[in-house]
Amino acid sequence: MQLFDDLCPAPPRWVVPWPEIESAFGWVRRLAGVPQDAVHHGEGDVAVHTRMACEVLAELPEWRERPAAERVRLFAAVLLHDVAKPDCTKEDAEGRITAHGHSRRGDLIARRVLWELGAPPAWREHVAALVRHHQVPFWALERPDLREIAFRVSLLARNDDLAVLATADILGRICGDAAEVLENIALFREYCADQDCLDAPRVFPSDHARYWYFRKPGRDPGYAAYDDTRMTVTVMSGLPGAGKDHWIAGNRPGLPVVSLDALRAELGVRPAGDQRPVVAAAHRLAREHLRAGRPFVWNATNVTRQVREQCVGLAAGYHARVELIALEAPPRILRERNLARSHPVPDAVVDRLIGRWEAPDPTEAHSVTWIDNG
Repeated sequence: MQLFDDLCPAPPRWVVPWPEIESAFGWVRRLAGVPQDAVHHGEGDVAVHTRMACEVLAELPEWRERPAAERVRLFAAVLLHDVAKPDCTKEDAEGRITAHGHSRRGDLIARRVLWELGAPPAWREHVAALVRHHQVPFWALERPDLREIAFRVSLLARNDDLAVLATADILGRICGDAAEVLENIALFREYCADQDCLDAPRVFPSDHARYWYFRKPGRDPGYAAYDDTRMTVTVMSGLPGAGKDHWIAGNRPGLPVVSLDALRAELGVRPAGDQRPVVAAAHRLAREHLRAGRPFVWNATNVTRQVREQCVGLAAGYHARVELIALEAPPRILRERNLARSHPVPDAVVDRLIGRWEAPDPTEAHSVTWIDNG
């Protein structure tokens, strides 16, 4: 990521070039003037806090000791950690400023920003995962789902990165509970170390064990689940124009395909129309294959985890092994391919899908493959 390389503080001076950062990124300029809760953010608006967090990061010995590539990636995460606050900040009935949901929304915005900048998928998803979970270390030990979150972060990013981000976040503000929060961050580090997921991915006995750990709350992560799968279901995920049909033809030839595009054409449903009849028809076809123990491909955009779970959950009920294939392409190529289709998806629909795009991750299936199909 050359742009972040150029802007990231570097030895010997470790200076944060804030004017250049504001000039380079429109999403940074949007942070100016966005108010914050004065109790926890006495420093001022979101732009001031983000600059202060970057300056704190540049002073942290742990960050300075990292390899240059890791420093740049963490710097990008700090820059983006509050990117969604302009969209989420509200004033409640009592006049308090809130930004509920900005972490999850920030994940979506960070993904789009970094995709448009040409970031490699794994690099982008590392940063997006940190943005999504950046508040977790603040009150980690109060969360009943902490272990699951820590394992997920370890599979996509690193929990020690998350702790560094949280440290820069809390020290890059003026608030009265910084010491307490720093103690919580230290406890979060200890917890992740105890769970063998601080600076490396959590290791499971098998991909099947990992798959079922994330499907069944409270499951023992060390349990070597018996693999009772009967067939493999390939679930595609990708925006219109990512090349899903071409990939299937070249990599899964001869397999039956449950295609939502084909069903839309058969049923006369437009991409912007009511999709419920199309989804119902897809589920009927999928059940036929699953009952017969027949491998097949589920071909749809499937850009959100909730929609993918409809496919994955159905497959799980029939003891199917699930592989997720996530295809993507640069924005310009994606738009050109879509326009070249016999029935292009309207731009408004594509934009809505981009705004909701959650890349598949290893907690969702037996295997997840990200493919840059540019």
